[in-house]
Amino acid sequence: MTSRFPAPRSPMFLVAALSAALLTGPGVASAAASGNPESGRVTSPAALAALVARATRAGVPGYSRQTGLACGVCHYGFPQLTPFGRLFKLNGYTMTGLKPIVSRTDSAARASLSLSPIGPVSVMALASATRIAKALPGTIGTTAQFPQQMSVFLASGITDKLGIFTQFTYEDQAGTFGIDNTDLRFATHTTLATHDLIVGLTLNNNPTVQDVWNSTPAWSYPFVSAAVAPTPAAGTLLEGALGQSVVGLGAYSLFNNWLYTELSGYASAPQTVPLPLDSGATNIMRSVSPYWRVAVQHDFSSDYLMVGTFGMRAQMYPVGVTGPANTYTDFGFDAQLEHRLSSGMLIGRASYIHENQDLPASVAASPPVSQNLSNALNSYKINLSYLPSPTHTLTVGLFGVSGRADTLRYASSGVTGSSTSSPASRGASIELVVYPWLNVSLGAQYVMYQRFNGGSRNYDVPVNGRSASDNNTLYLYLWLAY
Repeated sequence: MTSRFPAPRSPMFLVAALSAALLTGPGVASAAASGNPESGRVTSPAALAALVARATRAGVPGYSRQTGLACGVCHYGFPQLTPFGRLFKLNGYTMTGLKPIVSRTDSAARASLSLSPIGPVSVMALASATRIAKALPGTIGTTAQFPQQMSVFLASGITDKLGIFTQFTYEDQAGTFGIDNTDLRFATHTTLATHDLIVGLTLNNNPTVQDVWNSTPAWSYPFVSAAVAPTPAAGTLLEGALGQSVVGLGAYSLFNNWLYTELSGYASAPQTVPLPLDSGATNIMRSVSPYWRVAVQHDFSSDYLMVGTFGMRAQMYPVGVTGPANTYTDFGFDAQLEHRLSSGMLIGRASYIHENQDLPASVAASPPVSQNLSNALNSYKINLSYLPSPTHTLTVGLFGVSGRADTLRYASSGVTGSSTSSPASRGASIELVVYPWLNVSLGAQYVMYQRFNGGSRNYDVPVNGRSASDNNTLYLYLWLAY
């Protein structure tokens, strides 16, 4: 089989060679670079270039240094992945444009060492100002945070089949610096019925952080948000409740760049608590909790579509590690559509999560913290981003949560409570982001609530309470990555 490549000194040459490695397995990039396409299976440069033609924004600079490609090849805007970026992640973050430091026992042996010649360190900083429509009692209406958070990323390929994304974050309110999202991956290629098959393992600390789409909770819109504004009291287990307090090991596959499947198991691994876990621990999994993910994707001439499902079942001890446990079962459905315009792009994302809650531990607690032995929650997000150019993004979104009323779980209290004992909230948001440089963004986000914790007026306490619109929030931010 023969294939023509761009001239070796052309930037598209590197893109084509590295894309071939992603699509067809280890070794093909070096085959392309050596001018011997017969030594590996490749795809046409035009098809490979189509993967990166729609890329526009910034990401983790460490990966850019590793691959030699601009951050926008993998990201529409952090953390939104392009098709190329999705393949980069599924292949274990291992693609490189650098000559690695290699050690072999002999010329025919597998490399026992393959290190990047540069350090895999990147930094992200976020500064912000937040104004709430009606100031919280006893507070000022506008809050500045400098920084709101600062993250250090150790993100790199470790070997030719092993790579990692690690984030450590400082948060100003806690005044602490600790582990954030982490995803360690092993990935390799094989064939099934003559079609390419990526298979891999992921070790991570936040269910859905391993996902490559922006429709599941860990990487969903809003990608950044106000840290000091009131937010609805109710949320499903998968929407951040387990982040950085669990460890999960999973196996995944992508068949023919079409069908994605994953099965993972999670166990509690909380931070900053005494070990082994005892009666003082809270929100601990009773046993290994299964997480599943299935998605189908297809790239049309001017459109890309993914539809999928995901879910998790977890038994949780509210306090301690013995006695009755609550059971949470989440079923999620999601979709992502990318439409290429003559100039720019439209990206639509939607997700829906239904959660069944069996709460014997909460009902049996002294005092009880749940009125109902069983509850349910329904959560949805729908948003659309318009990218007219590489320097601007406009996103509008709708969101909401609903569920069964519970006088104990959703009790009346100032600001955060529910005078109707209902978890129902819904609202909309609009956000404009400007990118003066690929690794710098300026954002303005406005969140509007039509319903908050069960009501539109006096939602928190029956008399002289807050209105849902009192929690409308203007959020301005500066995001840097270097």
